[in-house]
Amino acid sequence: METFPKIISVDDHTVEPAHVWRDRLPSKYADSGPRVVRAPLKEMTFLGGKFAPVMGAPGDEGPVGDWWVYEDLRRPLTRLDTAVGYDRDEIKLEIITYEQMRPGSFSVPDRLADMDVNHVQSALCFPTFPRFCGQTFTEAKDRELGLLGVRAYNDWMVEEWCGPEAHGRLIPLTLVPLWDAELAAAEVRRNAARGVRAVAFSEIPPHLGLPSIHTDEWNPFLAACDETGTVIAMHIGSSSRMPSTSADAPPAVGSTITFANCCFSMVDWLMSGKFERFPNLRIMYAEGQIGWIPYILERADVVWEENRAWGGVADKVHRPPSELFADHVYGCFFDDAFGLRNLDAIGVGNVLYETDYPHSDSTWPKSREVGEAQMGHLAPDVVDRIVRGNAIDLLGLTEDGLWAGA
Repeated sequence: METFPKIISVDDHTVEPAHVWRDRLPSKYADSGPRVVRAPLKEMTFLGGKFAPVMGAPGDEGPVGDWWVYEDLRRPLTRLDTAVGYDRDEIKLEIITYEQMRPGSFSVPDRLADMDVNHVQSALCFPTFPRFCGQTFTEAKDRELGLLGVRAYNDWMVEEWCGPEAHGRLIPLTLVPLWDAELAAAEVRRNAARGVRAVAFSEIPPHLGLPSIHTDEWNPFLAACDETGTVIAMHIGSSSRMPSTSADAPPAVGSTITFANCCFSMVDWLMSGKFERFPNLRIMYAEGQIGWIPYILERADVVWEENRAWGGVADKVHRPPSELFADHVYGCFFDDAFGLRNLDAIGVGNVLYETDYPHSDSTWPKSREVGEAQMGHLAPDVVDRIVRGNAIDLLGLTEDGLWAGA
């Protein structure tokens, strides 16, 4: 391509600096709120989709790294959290320190510099320590502290990570207290009032011990998103359960089928009736890729047409699921040549581009080259919509693709 549009990535990640909660929680939580300690690793496995690290005691043998400590949780920083800049064969499941990270993982100026290298103008970033939809706080015992933790993260996200130093190039994505839909609704409205238009949510809430979207339990939260134009962003793994086949399956199995949870989740939403009840609702699937979407839409339409009378959806889903998808759902990809060859079956207006910085799957620093290679057959106006136009419309950005704040 002679020119390739400046990228708006709808799925990057931030590794929270150690001060996020230390600086924002009341002093009485200094010993129980999230904090970073340096300690050795006793053991760490990642099998069957389950990540299991064990922190050693001071003086124990083993590699030393930085750990987030919160109540009973011990969560290390790993090379998989921030892998860009390393050769693929060097990216292993190992513990690291902040000094061993690429600074763009947690530093705004360094992030902007790495975005420049990668032809990226703006980026929406998911969390690391809170996990992709704030499960860390949902699983905590102290609900009062958990709520303060969610709000502290959101304040840091809006005021610091996406603050003046970012010049509108970092787009805020906030969390909600998933254990209470009314509190979640209030947090959506609090952040919408300062210009936030995206909130993280779980792809499959029952995996977290929460109600499914087929119930009315989430309606206060959904109503707040509907009223404020806040898109619900669901990242693979936001159900704390990555797809796998067996307890001893290597991570490569799960990595190949990461889209599966997005697939299951999308069918949930299409058959839930929520899009008709909340007509302004929009959802997006981060890092789920798009090549699987056409068949699911075809199958969902057949089931709706032929089986809705006994399938439990006739009274709440009154349009073909493919039509609901076109109006309400966005698929996100960073490397999906097959999906782009079948774009007509998905919809040009339903696709968003991402770079997944700084994770091991990231196309950094060659996201432009990957895009050029995979979108070379598409008209320039179509490429522009995929790479930036759809994100501008969905996230309420300026015409220049920047976040304008409140």
